[in-house]
Amino acid sequence: MLLILLSSIFIIPVLIGWGKIMENVSGILFQGISGKILSGILGISLIWTFISFFIPLNIYAETVSILLGLFFFFRYQLYEEFYQFSKKDFILFSATTLVIMLAGSYYPYILDHFGYYIPTLQWLAEYGLAKGISNVDLTLGQMSVWHIFQAGFSNFSDPFLRINTVLLIIYTIYIIERKNWIHLCFLPVLLLFSQSPSPDLPVIIFSLIILNELIAGNKNTTLLFAFSVFVFSIKPTMIWLPILVFLHSVFIFKNNFKSLFLGILILFLFFIKNIWTFGFPVFPVAIGDLGVSWKPNPEVLKISSQFAIMKTYDMQYTYEEIQKFSTADYIKNWLFLEGIKSKINILFVLSLAVFSVFAWIKKRKLITLICISLLIKSILVLTFSAQYRFFIDVFFVVFFVLFYEYFNQKKSIIVFSVLSLFFVSMLSFPALIQKYIPSFRVGSFMTGFEKKQLYKPSAYEYRQFNTFKIGNFKFNVSHNYPYSFDTPVPAVTPFYIFDDVKAGIFPQLSDKNDLKKGFIWKKMTPEEKKEAQKVINNIKNTDK
Repeated sequence: MLLILLSSIFIIPVLIGWGKIMENVSGILFQGISGKILSGILGISLIWTFISFFIPLNIYAETVSILLGLFFFFRYQLYEEFYQFSKKDFILFSATTLVIMLAGSYYPYILDHFGYYIPTLQWLAEYGLAKGISNVDLTLGQMSVWHIFQAGFSNFSDPFLRINTVLLIIYTIYIIERKNWIHLCFLPVLLLFSQSPSPDLPVIIFSLIILNELIAGNKNTTLLFAFSVFVFSIKPTMIWLPILVFLHSVFIFKNNFKSLFLGILILFLFFIKNIWTFGFPVFPVAIGDLGVSWKPNPEVLKISSQFAIMKTYDMQYTYEEIQKFSTADYIKNWLFLEGIKSKINILFVLSLAVFSVFAWIKKRKLITLICISLLIKSILVLTFSAQYRFFIDVFFVVFFVLFYEYFNQKKSIIVFSVLSLFFVSMLSFPALIQKYIPSFRVGSFMTGFEKKQLYKPSAYEYRQFNTFKIGNFKFNVSHNYPYSFDTPVPAVTPFYIFDDVKAGIFPQLSDKNDLKKGFIWKKMTPEEKKEAQKVINNIKNTDK
């Protein structure tokens, strides 16, 4: 907890300084400390995304960025803006921050932390955006902008990778500044995302902030749309947000398309980043083929697509069984899966139905536009892969709009207190959730409270791996573990080795003398197939 506090005290002024830089360039997103911080996050994320095409986000990039941010923070005496907090505000902020830091100090338990987040950060910090990285590990082709943001602070400012915990503290500043207390009700639930650099947390927080600004009458369409596109670039399932801001700009403010220019530039950068790492404009959809030489093998994409369909049904049906479903079966089997995910899916459908009726009754333009945007997003998600993690943000939005005028400060603090106690207890005593909700699988990876958390956040170390070489590609594979969360790069996840060998291909260096020039896939020669089989046998024997 102490080290998280120090990281926050260090990082937040840097972001405020960068926010001042952004305000000088593009204008004010909204007034206050939190407005500067969000502008700073946007600015530094975009700059790091651009430079990561050319250099790694190592200690040198971090040092220069931090010094520049701190220079503007002290040059313009931005610390004085904290004096606006009253004594009551400061007490509430301190208490909330204490809860956030406690929750953020637990061991990571989200599986993507080990199989996706950490490997992505390692690549970004050591090599930057690697061209064709999806040929090494398809998941890494995402290279979320949020992970670029985290990687930039991962060298010494936030070595424990708790940028999400810092973001929750920033969210608290926004809540207190804007005096919109319903946001406090969301904080306890969001504590579950504070241990890992999960992109789910920032997109939920940023979408709620943008919604709040729209409802409050913020007319800075240029920056609101730019920020909504930024949220989309973090996680494309948030497509409803830029759609909403666009519709709001056209039908309510009657703005012209000039206000969309900055957002379109960010969208263009997002497409270029994805083409560079994945080969197509939007991960993981293989649409918009530009014929680049480093795009993934079609067979690997096919396997990934089939896996996504099976994940829609919580792996309770084979791909062949799903293909035989009638339209009624698709719906019925998704709604009535075994375990907690069935309840989530049903609640999702009911939430959309209730919100649609609410929008029809209210007949307010903004609420109608929110409903239309959510329905468009929901149709797209249900079409591609209806996993609950892709529509979890809908619950927050629906609750926010329905109860926006109901929760005052007193009610919100009560809800925050009760739910915080519940969720922190769940993190501290995971045996309870493992016993009573066994179908909530991530609960089985929670480990409970340890005293050392009071000083530093808990983090796993494994560092056991084997090294192999197939063709011109020398790589590391985690020893007797399915993920590569702290295996030195270049590392390949065993799962993808099996897929590649099944497809008869394997990743190779574009330039055998320079890993930085990226990766392509090639069909294996008979000799390389023998080497690949030895690698697979080694992995299987180790697993035994």
